[in-house]
Amino acid sequence: MSTLIIIPTYNERENVASIVGRVRASTPDVFVLVVDDSSPDGTGEIADALAAADDHVRVLHRAGKEGLGAAYREGMQWALAAGYDRIVEMDADGSHRPEELHRLLEAVETADVVLGSRWVPGGGVENWPASRRLLSRGGSAYSRLALGVPVKDATGGYRAFTARALERIRFTDVASQGYCFQIDMLRRAYDEGLRIVEVPITFVEREHGASKMTTGIVVEAMLRVTGWGIMGLPRRFRRRPEPTAPIEEPVEL
Repeated sequence: MSTLIIIPTYNERENVASIVGRVRASTPDVFVLVVDDSSPDGTGEIADALAAADDHVRVLHRAGKEGLGAAYREGMQWALAAGYDRIVEMDADGSHRPEELHRLLEAVETADVVLGSRWVPGGGVENWPASRRLLSRGGSAYSRLALGVPVKDATGGYRAFTARALERIRFTDVASQGYCFQIDMLRRAYDEGLRIVEVPITFVEREHGASKMTTGIVVEAMLRVTGWGIMGLPRRFRRRPEPTAPIEEPVEL
């Protein structure tokens, strides 16, 4: 099956060549789509040079900075139109290790959605302060409680989808930005009864550039998750039909 890795970028000139090179080295058969939001630091030009040298690399230039969710939506639309079977989300800063990509690709052979999880056995984080760990674990726990989605890591951005899953999720309707995009996609997949698995990954804090995490992103996620939880209460109190493929226990690879 053909696989596309979507890597959104904004001011990642120090990271984009490295991450694309690592993806291509670790999984030579996959294709890479860099989605650049007109980075003023020249990231897009570096990506163009990578594409010119490698026929497995593509670049999608966007008019301006519109957020992570918008970048992924446009990349996913591009992927489906091009006929890719599997679509993977990956950060540009190296926090998602390409050397662990094989775990997601192996799992998505029998699942609809695969989450690279920091909080299942075998997963973890490196170089994070206690406050970041608390924020990540707390966000996932709150999402699990509010939405009833039984996964350990609801906010992570290292994920694989089948093309069929993206079509059923109706991702083009997802208005969320920032990391709330990941929660929104997950709840839609769960509500559709898709088969979701988690595989362990190690998240490594970026070495170059600035984190895109802001207070506004956290507030957006809290408000939206709370709203979705309230709207979903009637359905959760009714007997819910069994999903066509239930949530799995973490996959040990």
